[in-house]
Amino acid sequence: MAVSGALDEITVRTHQVSGGGGVRLHVYETGNRSGQPVLFIHGLSQCGLAWNRQLQSELARDYRLVALDLRGHGDSERPADAYGDSDLWARDIDAVIRSLELDRPILSGWSYGGVVICDYLSRYGEDRVGGIQLVGAVCRLGEPAMPFLGPRFLAAIPGLFSTDAEESVAALRAFGGLLTREPLAAEDAYLVLGAAACAPPRVRQGLLNRTLDYDALLAGLRSPVLITHGLEDEVILSAMADYNASVIRHAQTSYYPRIGHAPFWEDPARFNAELRSFAASL
Repeated sequence: MAVSGALDEITVRTHQVSGGGGVRLHVYETGNRSGQPVLFIHGLSQCGLAWNRQLQSELARDYRLVALDLRGHGDSERPADAYGDSDLWARDIDAVIRSLELDRPILSGWSYGGVVICDYLSRYGEDRVGGIQLVGAVCRLGEPAMPFLGPRFLAAIPGLFSTDAEESVAALRAFGGLLTREPLAAEDAYLVLGAAACAPPRVRQGLLNRTLDYDALLAGLRSPVLITHGLEDEVILSAMADYNASVIRHAQTSYYPRIGHAPFWEDPARFNAELRSFAASL
């Protein structure tokens, strides 16, 4: 999800990082270079600018805020076929952490970003991580994820794979409409659609064709974990947050009433305050 409004309110630095297999990753950075780093990881068919209401917030005074465009998304490279390999996703996150010298960052993953966090942890462990925030996040894919996906999202998936322009745009519009409880303003809806369209259908198909679950990994986590979820999420049902909390017994949970799939967008004041509190507790 993109946000209307200029990025010139707070200085934004951009980086090009070589990720897994040499894929070029586009990375945004704002905030206090000496502060606790937070690495924001967006979801399916969006981009790093989904986090504008964090990158452009008062958090920038105290924290080092970093957001990447995942491979196949935004301004990152779109390789032909490099989306089903957990090792490549893990190496992407490791490359950003190492290249930017992020000291024990909080990994904040939205939606599919939860899977990417788990990909990273499965290869590299927790030693270089300060904390984990799962935001409307899923940590399983394929059949294990099905009970936790909203029916309107499931209905949109075939169109997300379509190479027919009209069918694809219709599906992307439907998907964008599920991200928030209240309809987006027209200019924001078009920005969301533009970000979604930047990821080709083959990228979305590659992401969603994986089958995995990370229950065993989650159950063994030692790092502090914050689970953040909208109670009216129609993409990843709040039952996913309940389930993850039952597996990660020490996790903190924060449920947002009357909020959909993007609490960091729909209630940024609360989201940012809770992220600040979580960071202060580490």
